[in-house]
Amino acid sequence: MEGLKLKQRSVVLMAVLVCVGLVTEEAMAAQYEVVWDQSTDYNAWASGKSFKVGDQIVFKYSPGLHSVVELADETAYKKCDIGSPLTSMNAGNDAVKLSKSGDHYFACGTPGHCGQGMKLKITTASADSSPKSSSKSPSSTSASNSSPAAASSAFAVFPSSTAVLMVVVSAICLVFLP
Repeated sequence: MEGLKLKQRSVVLMAVLVCVGLVTEEAMAAQYEVVWDQSTDYNAWASGKSFKVGDQIVFKYSPGLHSVVELADETAYKKCDIGSPLTSMNAGNDAVKLSKSGDHYFACGTPGHCGQGMKLKITTASADSSPKSSSKSPSSTSASNSSPAAASSAFAVFPSSTAVLMVVVSAICLVFLP
């Protein structure tokens, strides 16, 4: 009987460790909220951030007024060539998961907006690179201010809800494993 209880505890512990391992990468990911408008200097803001594979960018904007296109390369980005995007989004609350390392190029799909500076270049490091230099950025209540200081307030970073799951799994482990 004692051997059976020990075996059951071992199975539960193994299951918990597998679950924790599966959610760890996502729990380490950050979510950046971008207020997508014409008054923000997106490149200045992005230059101070360390994006990693697994992070998520959420573009928030007024549908019909703006959209988001992901451009294929730096040439399309520099020329604001929005004619052949990799992806095109127009819901107003568009999430993009950074699934590979390297440069990612985004622009507004509304004609003329990219040329007015409504574009963003993000350089993504592999997930196993050094930790982020900053885990939080201030959140904005208004995106109407166009000063460089206000540009950083057009973004927010949120911890992944998976971290909460890890705490719950740990608590369950403590309850079932005396």
